Amino acid sequence: MKINKRQGEIVVLVDNEKQVTVKELSEKLGVSEVTIRKDLDVLSEYGILIRHHGYALKKNTADITNRLSINYETKCKIAKKANALIGFNETILIGSGSTCALLAEEIVKTKPSVTIITHSIYIAEHASKLGNNKIILLGGEYQPDAQVMVGPLVRSSVRQYYVDKIFLGTDGFVKNVGFMGSDVLRTEAVKNMAESARNVIILTDSSKFSKRGLLVQFSQKEPSRIITDRKIPEDYIEFFKAIGVPLTIVD
Repeated sequence: MKINKRQGEIVVLVDNEKQVTVKELSEKLGVSEVTIRKDLDVLSEYGILIRHHGYALKKNTADITNRLSINYETKCKIAKKANALIGFNETILIGSGSTCALLAEEIVKTKPSVTIITHSIYIAEHASKLGNNKIILLGGEYQPDAQVMVGPLVRSSVRQYYVDKIFLGTDGFVKNVGFMGSDVLRTEAVKNMAESARNVIILTDSSKFSKRGLLVQFSQKEPSRIITDRKIPEDYIEFFKAIGVPLTIVD
């Protein structure tokens, strides 16, 4: 999936507003309605949004294709930085976040000897189409909206492994509380997976630092490293510095 800058802006506008007309998008982005319609056709074909006559609708927020398209270029940079932390012949765990999916793509393109363990059906299928890496899909109950495995079988199957690093996304962050999740079963699965890794590395674009979730995913000190972008507010930079959690910031 490749989308241009303007199409990425459309995705963000639709994600924020839930429903936006072609006329509104044309006025906000300073291009013709014909151009907007062509962009909406592309985004609809990718499955990123729902295209109707005269307007666009936001898709299910759990849908991985939808999440991949939001802040796409920034997430690609974060994924490349995370890939630099992975050694050849290493075995790693990867969660189901959109940036994690882009990390898996980077891995299979550059490090064919790395083994990926994941509970994400999307990542397992996508990575297997792009390369020849060994991919281990954890068992569990299939959650179709997010295309992930969840439930007790995830916990029992991941206990068979212990790796140096797990790469995870997050749905939000609250100071003095921690990293947040928005779904009970997915949050539980992520916690279970993290117990099988020595280092928890959070991959998130800076927008998540202004969002809250329903559930505590990790304490604020639990990650070994956070990789995010330069739009992270200065007070968060100082906050993580004060509690001793390293930040890697991409341009």
